[in-house]
Parts: sequence; C-alpha cells; structure tokens
Amino acid sequence: MKSRSGPIALTTLCVCLALTAAWWGQSTGHLAGALAATAGKDGKEDTKPALTVRVGQAHEAIWPLSIVATGLIAPWQEASVGAETGGLRVATLDVDVGTQVHAGDVLATLASESVDAELRRLLAMQASARASLAQARSNAERADVARKGEAIAEQQYNDYQIAVQTAQASLAAVDAQLDAQRVTKAHTRIVAVDDGVISARTVTLGKVVQTGEELFRLIRRNRLEWQAEVDARDLDRIRPGQLARLTLPGGISLTGHVRLAAPGLVSATGRGIVYVSLPASIAVRPGMYANGSLEQASTSALVVPQTAVVVSDGTNYLFEVRPDHHVLRRQVAVGRRLSGQVEIVHGIAATATVVIDGGAFLGDGDLVRISRTDAAS
Repeated sequence: MKSRSGPIALTTLCVCLALTAAWWGQSTGHLAGALAATAGKDGKEDTKPALTVRVGQAHEAIWPLSIVATGLIAPWQEASVGAETGGLRVATLDVDVGTQVHAGDVLATLASESVDAELRRLLAMQASARASLAQARSNAERADVARKGEAIAEQQYNDYQIAVQTAQASLAAVDAQLDAQRVTKAHTRIVAVDDGVISARTVTLGKVVQTGEELFRLIRRNRLEWQAEVDARDLDRIRPGQLARLTLPGGISLTGHVRLAAPGLVSATGRGIVYVSLPASIAVRPGMYANGSLEQASTSALVVPQTAVVVSDGTNYLFEVRPDHHVLRRQVAVGRRLSGQVEIVHGIAATATVVIDGGAFLGDGDLVRISRTDAAS
C-alpha cells in the first residue's frame, strides 16, 4: 500500500497560502483607506463647516462718555429715635420695620404710672406753695398798715416782705419741677422725628429702657441714594446734576442725578464716593449693590452686540468672518457698555463682519455656515 501523506500535505500548504494572500489584500486595503483619509485631512480637503452661526456688522454709534462706578444703595439720611427718659417699661409698640410714618406719629409708649403719681404730688406741692404765698402777702399787707401807724418796727416789716419773696421762690421752684415732670410725661410717648419709613427696631415689649437708648431708626423722607465709588482720577470730572445710570440686582435699570462728590477718599480703597440721588422705586432697597456709570459728553463709538465678545483667560476676543466663511480670531479691547452692546476700542476694522452667537465654540480658522436669516438680509 502506497503512502497518501504527500498529497495531503501539499493540499494543506496550498490552502494556507490562499488564506494568507486574502488576509494581506484585506489589510492592505484598510491601510490604503486610512492613508487616504489622513492625506485628505492634512491636505485640508475636508470642507465641512464647524458650526452654523449668526453674524452682524460692527457700526458707529454716538454714545455718552461715562465713568464706570460701583457701590451700595444707602439711605440719604437716617434718624435715630430713642428714649428721652429712663427707668420706664415699654407698654405698647405701635409700629414695626417697614411702617411708613409721619413726624409726630406715636411709635411706642412707656408705662406712666410712676410719672403720673409724681405729677400729682407736685401739683399738691404747687397748691401748698400758692397758699403759703397768699398768706405771706396778706401778712405783709397788714404789716404795711401797722408800719404806717408806727405799730411795728421797720425791721419786723422787712421780715414780712422777705417772707413774701421766700414764698414766691418756693412756688417758682415747684412750678419748675412740675414743668419738668410734664416733659417727662410727654416723653413716655415715643414719636417720629420726621416723615419716613422705619428701617430698624431694637426695642421689645416690656423692656425697661434707659435714657438715650435707641429704640427705632427711620429713613428720612424715604430718600435713598447710590454711594458710587469711582477712581480718584475721575473725581475732578464729577459735577452736581450729572446723569447717572445704574443696574440693580435682577437687571433692573434706574437713572439718578449726582448730588455731590465727597471731598475725601476712602482710606481703605483710595477711591472717591459720589452720592447719587435716586427716584422713589419699590425696586430699590438699602444694602443693594449696584453697577453703573456717571454720564459725561457724548462721543462716537464702534459697537457690536455684547454676545459677540468671547472672554478667554481674561482676554476679550471677536471672531471676524472672511469672505470665504472662515473665521479669524481677533483680540480686542472693550470699553463702554450700553443696552446689550459693547464698544470696541481697538482690534477690528469699522466694517468688519463678526460672529454674534456661537463664538465660544469656534477656533481660529474654522469654516462656518452663515444662518439663513443673516444670509437673506
């Protein structure tokens, strides 16, 4: 019997060679495709836009020259209402924080039982002093008649006159004490010293107050002002009556007028305080922090929408759109801001077309697609 191992081995070798050739062809094809893709990428043959964006044109506008300022909203003036008599208990509280009051309105009352008792005692003393004075005058009149008849000596007559003067002095002293006690009685009514709104209350019902102790604080006439801090170099440009614009928390805008600039600087910051009178508004509350500006003369400004400015690492950028729809990242310096727009001090041409929305997702040289709305306009 002949051996069959030779043909079987030959057949197996042919199959292996065929499989190897197929694998090599497939791998070569994948490698060629990858190289082609890489070549296309390196050769900038991929022209797919990175993003669809809205664009706008930089333009000139007449804007007021302004001084940037920040600061707190504070009362124009505050009035302190305290106890003018001491050792008395608070009997009633008639107002609370936020209550609108007028000058003379009762804010609280103090217990007056002891004051009333002392008042009655002094009234009794006054009546006694008046009786003593009347008696002294009667004695002096009789002494005068007796002196004319030479019935009494001159010295005795003088004693009667001195008794009248002593009785008058005693009555005057009691009258003074009585007036003081009536003042104390009036001070048991704690009243507002001016029109305004109660901004603080430090007293509680039943507390025994001391003379001079502050019980309430009120904002006089409901007037608030913006205490705007500005650079010391700008103080010489501030004049009373200048227009001020400020933005409150929540984005509410408000206008006011400069009342005065403080003559000195804040020692901690080296900045000046400008006091700006504000109109009455329920949106303004003491303690708010506001940003704004003090308006000067108007000048020309190159402006773009504020959304066009991209801030990266503390630097401001704009993306300018070239005619081929590729973008150039431009570093710019910004200035004034007004109504959602920002002034570009330098960095772009006056006729530049810039990306309004989406700049934060772009890189220098990216290809963009212009939105249909902007393209149509």
